[in-house]
Amino acid sequence: MAAYCAEEELDGFANFFIVQAEEERFHAMKFFTLIGDLGQRPIITGFEDPKNEFSSVQELFELALEHEQFVTKRIHMLMDMARQENHHQTVSFLQWFIDEQVEEEANMSKILRNIKRVGGEGYGILLIDQELAGRIFTPPAQA
Repeated sequence: MAAYCAEEELDGFANFFIVQAEEERFHAMKFFTLIGDLGQRPIITGFEDPKNEFSSVQELFELALEHEQFVTKRIHMLMDMARQENHHQTVSFLQWFIDEQVEEEANMSKILRNIKRVGGEGYGILLIDQELAGRIFTPPAQA
């Protein structure tokens, strides 16, 4: 998604997705660390090739929001399983992610609404691009 934005010379949007990737890697490492701390070895299986062709930044954010909603559902499923198993460490761990997903979905929704407000093009997109250029990743203090 960042590469698409960079090719379209929307550097702020590209920055947004680069920072988003950093944040998602941080989240993945939290899972990696927990699994190791619980005496298990994390096993990562194959992934499908990511989508590389897009029609607009609006499509990007529609897909990103859809993905965040999918992630939220998966975290809720994990929480349900952890509760059923009375696995208190995992319940505690997952609560952070449940709270984080509220923010993730809200951010994607807000940006998508703004893209739609400006019709997905023109000066409005450039203003959103400028705003997103300032995004940085700062790991949470309580992480």
